[in-house]
Amino acid sequence: MDADNAAWEERSVLRVVPPVEPRKLAKVPFVELADGRLQGVVSSGSDIERVYVSSISAGDHALSCSTNNNRPCGALHGYACKHIRSLADEAVVQYGLDRVARYLRVEVPEGERLMDHIKGHVERTPAAVVFSRFLRHLAYLEVPDSTGPLTELHWFPATGAVR
Repeated sequence: MDADNAAWEERSVLRVVPPVEPRKLAKVPFVELADGRLQGVVSSGSDIERVYVSSISAGDHALSCSTNNNRPCGALHGYACKHIRSLADEAVVQYGLDRVARYLRVEVPEGERLMDHIKGHVERTPAAVVFSRFLRHLAYLEVPDSTGPLTELHWFPATGAVR
Protein backbone atom coordinates (compact mmCIF):
# COMPACT_ATOMS: atom_id res chain seq x y z
CA MET A 1 0.00 0.00 0.00
CA ASP A 2 1.48 3.37 -0.97
CA ALA A 3 0.93 6.80 0.64
CA ASP A 4 -1.64 7.88 -1.96
CA ASN A 5 -3.82 4.84 -1.27
CA ALA A 6 -3.55 5.35 2.49
CA ALA A 7 -4.60 9.00 2.17
CA TRP A 8 -7.54 8.08 -0.08
CA GLU A 9 -8.80 5.49 2.41
CA GLU A 10 -8.92 8.06 5.20
CA ARG A 11 -11.03 10.60 3.30
CA SER A 12 -14.80 10.72 3.56
CA VAL A 13 -15.25 11.83 -0.02
CA LEU A 14 -14.37 10.38 -3.38
CA ARG A 15 -12.88 12.30 -6.24
CA VAL A 16 -15.41 13.11 -8.95
CA VAL A 17 -14.35 12.31 -12.48
CA PRO A 18 -14.31 15.65 -14.30
CA PRO A 19 -16.34 16.02 -17.49
CA VAL A 20 -14.55 15.43 -20.78
CA GLU A 21 -15.53 18.98 -21.79
CA PRO A 22 -17.20 21.76 -19.77
CA ARG A 23 -20.99 21.41 -19.83
CA LYS A 24 -23.72 24.03 -19.86
CA LEU A 25 -26.29 22.86 -17.33
CA ALA A 26 -29.26 25.00 -18.41
CA LYS A 27 -30.61 22.59 -21.05
CA VAL A 28 -29.58 19.24 -19.49
CA PRO A 29 -28.93 19.79 -15.78
CA PHE A 30 -28.57 16.08 -14.94
CA VAL A 31 -27.15 13.19 -16.95
CA GLU A 32 -25.96 9.78 -15.76
CA LEU A 33 -25.11 6.29 -16.91
CA ALA A 34 -27.01 4.17 -14.38
CA ASP A 35 -29.52 1.35 -14.03
CA GLY A 36 -28.66 0.03 -17.51
CA ARG A 37 -29.64 3.32 -19.15
CA LEU A 38 -28.36 6.66 -20.24
CA GLN A 39 -30.81 8.82 -18.32
CA GLY A 40 -31.27 12.35 -17.15
CA VAL A 41 -33.34 15.49 -16.81
CA VAL A 42 -33.83 17.85 -19.75
CA SER A 43 -35.37 21.32 -19.53
CA SER A 44 -38.42 22.04 -21.64
CA GLY A 45 -37.86 24.37 -24.55
CA SER A 46 -41.30 25.95 -24.17
CA ASP A 47 -42.08 26.05 -20.42
CA ILE A 48 -39.47 27.11 -17.87
CA GLU A 49 -41.29 25.18 -15.11
CA ARG A 50 -41.38 21.86 -17.01
CA VAL A 51 -38.63 19.26 -17.23
CA TYR A 52 -38.49 15.92 -19.00
CA VAL A 53 -36.95 12.71 -17.74
CA SER A 54 -35.45 10.98 -20.75
CA SER A 55 -33.58 7.72 -21.18
CA ILE A 56 -32.04 5.26 -23.64
CA SER A 57 -31.69 1.66 -22.47
CA ALA A 58 -28.39 -0.12 -23.00
CA GLY A 59 -28.54 -2.95 -25.52
CA ASP A 60 -32.05 -2.70 -26.98
CA HIS A 61 -31.95 1.14 -27.07
CA ALA A 62 -35.52 1.53 -25.80
CA LEU A 63 -36.42 5.22 -25.70
CA SER A 64 -38.40 6.89 -22.94
CA CYS A 65 -39.32 10.51 -22.36
CA SER A 66 -41.94 12.01 -20.06
CA THR A 67 -42.39 14.95 -17.75
CA ASN A 68 -41.31 14.52 -14.15
CA ASN A 69 -44.95 13.64 -13.29
CA ASN A 70 -45.11 10.91 -15.98
CA ARG A 71 -46.97 12.76 -18.73
CA PRO A 72 -45.61 11.34 -22.00
CA CYS A 73 -43.55 13.50 -24.33
CA GLY A 74 -45.70 14.45 -27.31
CA ALA A 75 -42.77 14.19 -29.74
CA LEU A 76 -41.67 10.62 -28.94
CA HIS A 77 -43.16 8.49 -31.72
CA GLY A 78 -40.78 5.63 -32.55
CA TYR A 79 -37.77 7.89 -32.98
CA ALA A 80 -35.84 10.08 -30.57
CA CYS A 81 -37.42 13.38 -29.56
CA LYS A 82 -35.34 16.52 -29.06
CA HIS A 83 -35.11 15.83 -25.31
CA ILE A 84 -33.45 12.45 -25.88
CA ARG A 85 -31.15 13.95 -28.52
CA SER A 86 -30.11 16.72 -26.10
CA LEU A 87 -29.52 14.14 -23.37
CA ALA A 88 -27.30 12.05 -25.65
CA ASP A 89 -25.32 15.10 -26.80
CA GLU A 90 -24.68 16.19 -23.21
CA ALA A 91 -23.73 12.66 -22.15
CA VAL A 92 -21.05 12.68 -24.85
CA VAL A 93 -19.78 16.01 -23.51
CA GLN A 94 -19.83 14.69 -19.92
CA TYR A 95 -18.43 11.17 -20.41
CA GLY A 96 -16.98 11.09 -23.94
CA LEU A 97 -18.35 9.28 -26.99
CA ASP A 98 -16.41 6.05 -26.41
CA ARG A 99 -17.67 5.57 -22.86
CA VAL A 100 -21.31 6.36 -23.71
CA ALA A 101 -21.28 4.14 -26.81
CA ARG A 102 -19.67 1.29 -24.85
CA TYR A 103 -22.28 1.64 -22.07
CA LEU A 104 -25.19 1.65 -24.53
CA ARG A 105 -23.58 -1.18 -26.54
CA VAL A 106 -23.63 0.62 -29.85
CA GLU A 107 -20.93 0.87 -32.51
CA VAL A 108 -20.27 4.48 -33.54
CA PRO A 109 -17.71 4.92 -36.33
CA GLU A 110 -15.20 7.71 -35.84
CA GLY A 111 -16.52 11.12 -36.81
CA GLU A 112 -20.19 10.12 -36.54
CA ARG A 113 -22.80 11.06 -33.94
CA LEU A 114 -24.18 8.69 -31.33
CA MET A 115 -27.86 9.27 -32.13
CA ASP A 116 -27.34 8.36 -35.79
CA HIS A 117 -26.82 4.77 -34.58
CA ILE A 118 -29.61 4.51 -31.99
CA LYS A 119 -32.65 2.89 -33.60
CA GLY A 120 -34.72 2.05 -30.55
CA HIS A 121 -38.38 1.58 -29.85
CA VAL A 122 -40.53 3.49 -27.38
CA GLU A 123 -40.78 1.85 -23.97
CA ARG A 124 -42.12 4.08 -21.21
CA THR A 125 -40.21 3.93 -17.94
CA PRO A 126 -41.24 5.67 -14.70
CA ALA A 127 -39.58 9.05 -14.21
CA ALA A 128 -39.69 9.11 -10.41
CA VAL A 129 -36.39 7.35 -9.67
CA VAL A 130 -34.33 9.52 -12.02
CA PHE A 131 -36.10 12.70 -10.96
CA SER A 132 -35.55 11.95 -7.24
CA ARG A 133 -31.86 11.35 -7.91
CA PHE A 134 -31.73 14.73 -9.67
CA LEU A 135 -33.43 16.44 -6.71
CA ARG A 136 -30.95 14.78 -4.33
CA HIS A 137 -28.06 16.19 -6.38
CA LEU A 138 -29.66 19.64 -6.22
CA ALA A 139 -29.94 19.36 -2.44
CA TYR A 140 -26.18 18.75 -2.18
CA LEU A 141 -25.57 22.13 -3.85
CA GLU A 142 -27.04 23.79 -0.77
CA VAL A 143 -24.83 21.92 1.72
CA PRO A 144 -22.13 24.25 3.08
CA ASP A 145 -18.54 23.42 2.14
CA SER A 146 -16.96 21.08 4.65
CA THR A 147 -14.20 18.53 4.85
CA GLY A 148 -16.14 16.46 7.37
CA PRO A 149 -18.48 13.60 6.53
CA LEU A 150 -22.14 14.26 5.73
CA THR A 151 -24.43 13.24 8.58
CA GLU A 152 -26.89 11.47 6.28
CA LEU A 153 -24.11 9.20 5.03
CA HIS A 154 -22.88 8.14 8.49
CA TRP A 155 -24.16 4.60 8.05
CA PHE A 156 -21.54 3.78 5.38
CA PRO A 157 -18.83 1.61 6.92
CA ALA A 158 -15.31 2.96 7.12
CA THR A 159 -13.21 2.07 4.07
CA GLY A 160 -11.65 -1.33 4.50
CA ALA A 161 -13.83 -2.25 7.48
CA VAL A 162 -15.90 -4.71 5.46
CA ARG A 163 -14.33 -6.99 2.91
